[in-house]
Amino acid sequence: MRLCRYNSDKLGLVKGDQLIDVTPALDVLPERRWPSPLGDQLIAGLDTVLREVSGLQKMGYVQGVANVTLRSPVANPTKIIGAPANYMDHVAEARDDPGISFGRETRTIKDSGLFLKAVSALAGAGDGIVLGHAGRRNDHEIELALVIGRGGKNIAPDAALDHVAGYAIGLDITVRGVEDRSLRKSGDSYALLGPWMTTADEIPDPDNLGFRLLVNGDVRQESNTRFMIFGCRKLIAYASTFYTLYPGDVIMTGTPSGVGHLFPGDSLRCEFDIIGKMDVKVRTAAEAAAAP
Repeated sequence: MRLCRYNSDKLGLVKGDQLIDVTPALDVLPERRWPSPLGDQLIAGLDTVLREVSGLQKMGYVQGVANVTLRSPVANPTKIIGAPANYMDHVAEARDDPGISFGRETRTIKDSGLFLKAVSALAGAGDGIVLGHAGRRNDHEIELALVIGRGGKNIAPDAALDHVAGYAIGLDITVRGVEDRSLRKSGDSYALLGPWMTTADEIPDPDNLGFRLLVNGDVRQESNTRFMIFGCRKLIAYASTFYTLYPGDVIMTGTPSGVGHLFPGDSLRCEFDIIGKMDVKVRTAAEAAAAP
């Protein structure tokens, strides 16, 4: 299934270019009192919600996906985990381009490990990208995003995919500079997730998905997840040796070569095998503030 969060936190089932309102399925989730358990409530109760969705899909209001504002399909992750330098062609371009490396030695994920992006950076396709520090270079980085369904610690690689609820397209937006990576990648809207979550049963092999990113109609990035240095299983297992993973946590799996500047007014088209495609607009902070 393709599940989306849209408009004012409604739940939708996406079929082709149509969206079915299945928001009543959320009624099966238990009411929470403070302090809430860690993790995203929808993802934690996904199996129960999906059973309700199956029964509601013939009754819900139907409209075109293009007529709604798509939000991040995950609302409350405890963390967004990034995988730096996880494609060798991106490592090579970073070493060759001082605008990316800023004099730092570029190492692969094997040496660099992981990093965290602020949860407040999370946005959806309909929210778009709001450029901060517009006087500096801001780059696009398209990635496969894993949504953790069943949490855990010290997860075995062979069992890692059993902990995945679904997959989405990720955009890891980056301000280039000398500051720590987590700071430069944590601006508002700099962790864009969408357009929906495709449940794990739809994607038997996440380590063999083709994808590409176009800016204003021109292809900038194109690759396949089979070229990752750490595949999905290894990323989940490795992350869980450092962090306890909770339902709704997001792992962005790294980007290939072709990263490039973003400017206000740019239009991005992001495409991933099986998951689908999404269109994203780029705005300045002033333009976002003036929007209705």
